Amino acid sequence: MEIIKDYYFTIRKDSICEIKVKGSRFIGHAFSAVTRDQAEEKIEFIRKKHHNATHNCFAYRTGNSDSSIFRFSDDGEPSGTAGRPILEAIDSRDLTDVVVIVTRYFGGTKLGTGGLARAYGGCASDVLKSAELQKKVIFQRIAIKFPYELTGQVMNTVSRTECRVSGTKYESQTEMILDVRISIVDQFIKKINDACSGRVVCRKGEVLRN
Repeated sequence: MEIIKDYYFTIRKDSICEIKVKGSRFIGHAFSAVTRDQAEEKIEFIRKKHHNATHNCFAYRTGNSDSSIFRFSDDGEPSGTAGRPILEAIDSRDLTDVVVIVTRYFGGTKLGTGGLARAYGGCASDVLKSAELQKKVIFQRIAIKFPYELTGQVMNTVSRTECRVSGTKYESQTEMILDVRISIVDQFIKKINDACSGRVVCRKGEVLRN
């Protein structure tokens, strides 16, 4: 039986922090970004804000486990010394929907590849700590139609299910829009059909990551 992961971790708020290593300033920025476009917009914003910086290195990850999108950049630093350590700081916390940009102002002393990786990774870790983390549940929207006289059975099943009622329409049949925790969608559909002797029509809709 396939186990569906129905939650994820992301940051609660945008954050900024700064560290200094041998004269160089490393400024970390963490932003929420639920799409690639949002992440790229934040990167461009920081590039413009710190247009005179030596480097603006970044990494981001968006989406859930089966459709995850990620990207990272060393922005001129030696390969593997900046973008990858920033991404590792994100992944070590199992985060998604987040972009981290670390801006460097060179202080005159070279740090070497190991020193750079520690500085970029450490700054990314610090800014993620200050951003605070939160767990979010993944829901799926379900539309159900049923005769009005089955309202009691339907509501009894709904009340015992982890879901949210997003809307209700009363016409020739009642239509209810529910956001059901994605890991129990099939179980919920079976329960409500059993409770209503198969007189309910269920239609699965979009996945909601909030």
